Amino acid sequence: MSQYPNMLAPLDLGHTTLKNRVVMGSMHTGLEDRIWHRGKLAEYFAERARGDVGLIITGGYNPNRKGWFYPFSGSMMNMADVLSHRQVTKAVHEAGGKICLQILHAGRYAYTPWSRSASAIKSPINPFKPKAMSTKEVEQTIKDFARAAKLAKKAGYDGVEIMGSEGYLINQFTAPRTNQRTDKYGGSAENRNRFPIEIVRETRKLCGDDFIIVYRQSMIDLVPGGCSKDEIIALAKGIEQAGASIINTGIGWHEARVPTIVTSVPRAAFAAVTGEVKKHVNIPVIASNRINMPDTAEEIIASGQADMVSMARPMLADPHLVKKAAEGRSDEINTCIACNQACLDHTFQLKRASCLVNPQACHETELKYLKTHNPKKIAVVGAGPAGLSAATVAAERGHDVTLIDGADRIGGQFNMAARIPGKEEFWETIRYYGKMIEKHGVKLVLNRRVEPGELEKEGFDEIIIATGVVPRTPGIPGVDHAKVVSYVDVLRGNVEVGQRVAVIGAGGIGFDVSEFLAHDHNMPSPEPLDHWLREWGVDFASLEEGGLVQPEVDKPEREIYLMQRKTSSLGKDLGKTSGWVHRAVLKKKGVHFMKGCSYDRIDDAGLHITQGDESLVLDVDTVVICAGQESLRELYRDDQSHIHLIGGADVAAELDAKRAIRQGAELAAAL
Repeated sequence: MSQYPNMLAPLDLGHTTLKNRVVMGSMHTGLEDRIWHRGKLAEYFAERARGDVGLIITGGYNPNRKGWFYPFSGSMMNMADVLSHRQVTKAVHEAGGKICLQILHAGRYAYTPWSRSASAIKSPINPFKPKAMSTKEVEQTIKDFARAAKLAKKAGYDGVEIMGSEGYLINQFTAPRTNQRTDKYGGSAENRNRFPIEIVRETRKLCGDDFIIVYRQSMIDLVPGGCSKDEIIALAKGIEQAGASIINTGIGWHEARVPTIVTSVPRAAFAAVTGEVKKHVNIPVIASNRINMPDTAEEIIASGQADMVSMARPMLADPHLVKKAAEGRSDEINTCIACNQACLDHTFQLKRASCLVNPQACHETELKYLKTHNPKKIAVVGAGPAGLSAATVAAERGHDVTLIDGADRIGGQFNMAARIPGKEEFWETIRYYGKMIEKHGVKLVLNRRVEPGELEKEGFDEIIIATGVVPRTPGIPGVDHAKVVSYVDVLRGNVEVGQRVAVIGAGGIGFDVSEFLAHDHNMPSPEPLDHWLREWGVDFASLEEGGLVQPEVDKPEREIYLMQRKTSSLGKDLGKTSGWVHRAVLKKKGVHFMKGCSYDRIDDAGLHITQGDESLVLDVDTVVICAGQESLRELYRDDQSHIHLIGGADVAAELDAKRAIRQGAELAAAL
């Protein structure tokens, strides 16, 4: 008997059957937009098909030029598009998979001066103000969606997903927030829902019955002026009657001020929203957002909240997630930690996406872990992310690898990151690497400090230095005072921290430490869903527009001053898609943000600073130093070609696990 009978059960759609209940959700990777990337895109999807995912949904393709994300973004508008996409569908079908093309009109999220929306209302996250579509334009756009679907069918796609959520054009029609029309597509909920219903109806008419139509519906908008619960249920019923095969779940708009997918969002946080809609329709419904492991997926389907689950970023992290689950190898799954650093952050900077924990993602044709014909004896010093990546990939390729660390456990800085409230997923990466060490026969040596020259005498062919970083101590008078502590000792629980705290350094570590100190450590870890929803002001049962209510924020554990020398806004350089969440959390907890500070001295009176022309004394009990790191590279010799430097030992900028893991994998793949 399978451990996941519900997740792995086939799903009969009438004209076709999906092999299981897992959908690889839509993600824009940067490979969609250029015809010369079709081969890379084909292999990217084919690898997930070989991993036995039930249905793949592509990134969004625009049905017309006014729907472009930006000039010349990926579209499905003519036979040239059809011909280029056949390479993708052929590769997926040969790998045993099924694939749908997502059709997406950006609406007012388009980065073009000719953008269109339901009404001429500018988005707060876009400099361009859209023009309101005329009734004739709306009717033509309906035809454009259906035509794009028919072209997708000609290209060999098994179906399409019509993107009606996340605040894109269709969502802009359904929500009062952005629809102030007075024609038949505005006003009442029935009129506002007319646009998506007619798109689905026209698509079914044009594409026939032997074609999957997934409708991605916003189940909760999480913005003021969003749709009410009753309006969402009414739309789902209308979409079913119009001929959709499946309804997929979308959560929140891109401009929403409630996080929906970052790592601090509890697993399956929004499954209950999908469950509410499922009660009112008879076609399959897909749950989405923060579903990253098979046990979570199984629980959702077994409980009746959904018929299927969408795993988007988890398929970046591990393309064989479903196959591993089916074969009883769930402990080998490389779990998505929802960090956004290499996927969404890249996408919104118009870079090719990848994955922090899996640098092969979207680089399948370039980064290959081929079996070696020349096995070498390799030493890796340092069992942090860089060293773990290098050691396990090298061993997977057939090298004889010894991994050495002075600590009593693997993980390096990830052991501290995982202690931050909302970053508990980082333990999964440590668990994964532990399993890969075991599986690929890496010789693990802990509690050993390597001295310069030792490894050369032990006959290693290659030596990889991944010793990481040590905290930098700034030259502040009084920095050796008893009330001064390092962030390392704080996160490891080695020191007592007082009730009034100054945190020097407002980079990623400073934000993490501030959140750690403000958090109620009597709270269960990870944070219970009901508590998370209350603090963010979300109520699934609310009849209010958008599902928003007044947040109820717990009192912070301490009074905290977070400060930096720079005069720019604190947290400006945090992740593009997750930084705002960290800033919002600390502001809700009453953390004092202080910029443009010079640190004069630390003494019994506290921390003396100058901010602008004003001298201040912060009467604090503890000063936590988060003022950067220095590379630990005493074992490295640049005159020896067989000694390599990776990770923090190479570059001691802000701790960068994305770079460290990629660097380790690339080096190991080349040895």
